[in-house]
Amino acid sequence: MTRNKAVSITALLGASVLALTACSAGTGATNPAGETPAAQGSEAPEASGDTLVMKAAFNQPETHPQYIVLDELGDKLFEATDGAYDIEVFPNETLGAQRETIELLQAGTLEMAYVAGPLLENFNPDFVVFNLPFTFESQDHQRQVTNDPEIVGDLYSSLEDQSIKVLGAFHGGIRSVYNTEKPINTPEDLAGMKIRVIESDTNIEMLSLMGGTGTPMGQGEVYTAMQSGLLDGGENNELIYYNLKQHEVAPYYSYTRHLMFPDYLIINPTIWESMSAEHQEIFNELLAEAIEHEAELWKEQVGEAKAAAEAEGAQFNEVDAEAFAEAIAPLTESKITNDVTRTILEQVREAAE
Repeated sequence: MTRNKAVSITALLGASVLALTACSAGTGATNPAGETPAAQGSEAPEASGDTLVMKAAFNQPETHPQYIVLDELGDKLFEATDGAYDIEVFPNETLGAQRETIELLQAGTLEMAYVAGPLLENFNPDFVVFNLPFTFESQDHQRQVTNDPEIVGDLYSSLEDQSIKVLGAFHGGIRSVYNTEKPINTPEDLAGMKIRVIESDTNIEMLSLMGGTGTPMGQGEVYTAMQSGLLDGGENNELIYYNLKQHEVAPYYSYTRHLMFPDYLIINPTIWESMSAEHQEIFNELLAEAIEHEAELWKEQVGEAKAAAEAEGAQFNEVDAEAFAEAIAPLTESKITNDVTRTILEQVREAAE
């Protein structure tokens, strides 16, 4: 059930400006109550009434599987904690692009956010290990390894001293390229094309190896940028391609299937540490259920999205997969450069066997 907004967006954004200004001035992060914690274990903000409503930023619409399962998790959490906690999801980049929402979360103005995997490389480069082409064999393989504490425990906890706690990893789809001009068959076909990528150096380099020019941009700007000619295309899964109506201006979707990285649900550590051990356990159990449910919804919705896009004029085509794999291969070699990433990648490979 979608609950009424616990805070007005205007008030939240106003507080966000103040919080970020304070951080840039060196005054430290502020929590949602406007207090400045001395450390990660500082007292969490007081709830409004008897319920702490945790605001969660999301960059996709309410129909997206990740929105659906997090909204459901909020309902279940409210019930299981006797009203102590709830989650209010703000979709469609209402609270800003993903990079901005990470900053708000670090500042303590925002409690939770969904963020794409490559963005966490900006805080620990080792996160690149899950953001490289052809890392995972399947959606199930990805979900298993990115939520296995034996594999990801140290990596995820490495961000907590930067006011980011990774709660879990969700499937974010299998990404392919689409554009406004023509079907893509080989890397040569992407020559001269500006393709939107997530804001990370790895993704920019990946697109360059694929033959095009990677252009970082928030998701909310992509439709207009393609419509105006500022961009020639994007790279994403069929669900986002259709749900954000990008097929209307970029009708050529080519199955490069070059990337499958996770989307992370993150929380400000102060909020997490304020929960009792019992409430943390309840949250983790409900989150595990949400991750499984999201995977089921993905499989259902991707097929529906493709069929709907085709009915509205989009064209889907297969590509020379070997040519793209060969072109992108140097990226993995150049990015896996230390014992941490090598060990994790070995564990990922072993889990696929």
